Amino acid sequence: MRRHHRLAASAAGLALLTGAVAAVPASASAGAGPAASGTTAAKATTQIVNARTATHCTYDRLVIDAKGALPPATVKRVTQLRYDGSGKKVPLAGTYFVEIKLSPAAAHNAAGKNVYKGPRLTTLKLPKLKGLALTGDFEGVVTFGTSFASKPSWTTKRLHSPERFVVDFTHGNTCR
Repeated sequence: MRRHHRLAASAAGLALLTGAVAAVPASASAGAGPAASGTTAAKATTQIVNARTATHCTYDRLVIDAKGALPPATVKRVTQLRYDGSGKKVPLAGTYFVEIKLSPAAAHNAAGKNVYKGPRLTTLKLPKLKGLALTGDFEGVVTFGTSFASKPSWTTKRLHSPERFVVDFTHGNTCR
């Protein structure tokens, strides 16, 4: 009896799946290639247009500027920085590294043209922050890497009008 119910459930699931696949337009299929990138969803993706740094008395600040609604962001300590897609090591000197990911986001427009105007790989001489790299603009995720000589601690903020994601890396007071 149970086997009959499992077969019936499997058949019903297969029928639903077949119907769902048949309802997907041809332009959205896996073989659609570049044509699928011009869809409304791709155009609605937030564009990451700049990243900038500055130092203040007790923290170094990284600001990531966005065009469109600010996407969710994650900030985490990593043992090393690698470029998304290729996996190559990012050539930033440091002992500690932090990775910032924004998704869904892109540093290019729907036509594939670069819209990001900030630094791609730069060494910094700020009290805490020693390097910044754009490490990825791959599959709807924009990733930045930062390097430090000593263990970093940070806070984040989401600021609006214009949209920007802020990471403050704390350090000792340099204004005394």
